[in-house]
Amino acid sequence: MKRFFKPIEKEGSAKKPSLAPSKQGGEKGEEDIKKEPLKFVTWNANSLLLRVKNNWPQFSDFISNLDPDIIALQEVRMPAAGLKGAPKNPRELKDDTSSSREEKQILLRALSSPPFENYHVWWSLADSKYAGTALLVKKCLQPVKVSFSLDKTVSKHEPDGRVILAEFETVCILNTYAPNNGWKEEENSFQRRRKWDKRLLDFVVQSSDKPLIWCGDLNVSHEDIDVTHPEFFSAAKMNGYVPPNKEDWGQPGFTLAERKRFGAILKEGRLVDAYRYLHKEKDMERGFSWSGNPIGKYRGKRMRIDYFIVSDKLKDRIAACEMHGQGIELEGFYGSDHCPVSLHLSEECKAAN
Repeated sequence: MKRFFKPIEKEGSAKKPSLAPSKQGGEKGEEDIKKEPLKFVTWNANSLLLRVKNNWPQFSDFISNLDPDIIALQEVRMPAAGLKGAPKNPRELKDDTSSSREEKQILLRALSSPPFENYHVWWSLADSKYAGTALLVKKCLQPVKVSFSLDKTVSKHEPDGRVILAEFETVCILNTYAPNNGWKEEENSFQRRRKWDKRLLDFVVQSSDKPLIWCGDLNVSHEDIDVTHPEFFSAAKMNGYVPPNKEDWGQPGFTLAERKRFGAILKEGRLVDAYRYLHKEKDMERGFSWSGNPIGKYRGKRMRIDYFIVSDKLKDRIAACEMHGQGIELEGFYGSDHCPVSLHLSEECKAAN
């Protein structure tokens, strides 16, 4: 969605810290290793560095209280490592200038403090302070494989770092930051989103036998119940422009074309919207994950665009799925324009021998 925050200012110099994660499972004995994650949080941070600088104590308390096994972050907005003009390394934070080293140190210091010290971190970053994702996995969990593209290639990253896929023994976790649909029939707007949705459809149809948990900022509100003001969002325009195809009319994320494609992904992939599975009625106070600018025509206009989508075979294990922000004043958003969303699965019941 459209952002309303100031760009990150340059910082001073600092000593270069190490980003390499500690050895998987090295901190735990064999008896402490968990095979399956059960508690999850997803959050579009709208610049992780800004959240660390301005909102970290509150967000840290939230994570400490919820104690998730996995934290999926989107729009981390930290640039990938690599010199200017050279190929970038999307797995590493940029640190080739004094300002980038300082920013990296600030971020790593925050992630090495409680409760985040209990997690390993995987990054998929854009070339600049744009988009990007991160996946924090508790050290008592050991992914079988972590990849960074919808074709499950470990070495390849999606453009702008929009995908992290972690495979565990019994389940796969897909963290995505979907590209915004935009307002026009252009390569970086409607066309880019159509291609993304087609690739997501192919991914879920061809997915492995392991159940899937797909989370993140999916940048779509599926039904009227998923926005506060359906008429407002359906009629929204940018500078008076009206797309030639009526299905492309309206607020990005609430056009009929996007909503139809999202519905097809759920149907063809045999997937369930975890929040809507538990919450059938519209909740005007806590039922939305994104909020417009609190000043101007978008004040009080909210959408549910952050999700946990699970394979149908997991639906009976959905114990809770909640949005943790509320109200026009964005309580529980921790400085972002998105609030965290959580999912709790019950343990799998083993059939008796």
